[in-house]
Amino acid sequence: MAEKEKGRFGFLSTVKVTGTGMLRLTPDTTRIDITLHGPEKEYADAVRRSAEDTEALKDLLEKLGFARNELKTLNFRVDPRYESYQENNIYRQRLTGYEFYHSMKIEFPSDNAFLGRVLYALANSRLTPEFSLSYTVKDKEASKNKLIGAAVKDAKAKAKVLAKASGVELGHVLSINYSMAEPDFVVRPMAKMMMARNESADMAGGYNIDIEPESIQVSDTVTIVWTIRQKEE
Repeated sequence: MAEKEKGRFGFLSTVKVTGTGMLRLTPDTTRIDITLHGPEKEYADAVRRSAEDTEALKDLLEKLGFARNELKTLNFRVDPRYESYQENNIYRQRLTGYEFYHSMKIEFPSDNAFLGRVLYALANSRLTPEFSLSYTVKDKEASKNKLIGAAVKDAKAKAKVLAKASGVELGHVLSINYSMAEPDFVVRPMAKMMMARNESADMAGGYNIDIEPESIQVSDTVTIVWTIRQKEE
């Protein structure tokens, strides 16, 4: 789109183009989101139980080869619990206790055999956590930079086509506007779930997992403004 923009020497003729970068990536990292929760009568007891269950989860993961600090907290909260009752034909609520929710994640290089052992250990622990499975890429920063580069390349190609069709030449870049949105380098083949104890486990203490995640497809945009000038004869 050709526009007029005021520069140091008056108004400049410009062209503004939005380029789109697209990537298809093969996931190389498995992520398990784990949520522990439970009710208690007292707030302090809910906090204490959350801490105890989190330590038990770290113990379990440590036996599988994880460092304790590899388990990362995503969200923690303690919510009040209420029950309804009727008094003088009016429905009221009263506090009955509290429930903690501690959501965490663990990531590791994708390996179905190891994933089966992790899921088996989670399902057969006393904690009975809820968990979900997703896949991502380890080097997100490199993938993000590659995506931006593809968007800039697309914008430049479009600008050259527009300039040629209009009989002008591209000058220098006046501005670059990047969306700054965080690309979602994730595919999620399994929603939140709980597994029953000893379900489909083999003698090695692990589930037989055969998951081949689909490719991660991401896109992003960059808007660039160039000056334009008439072609010299």
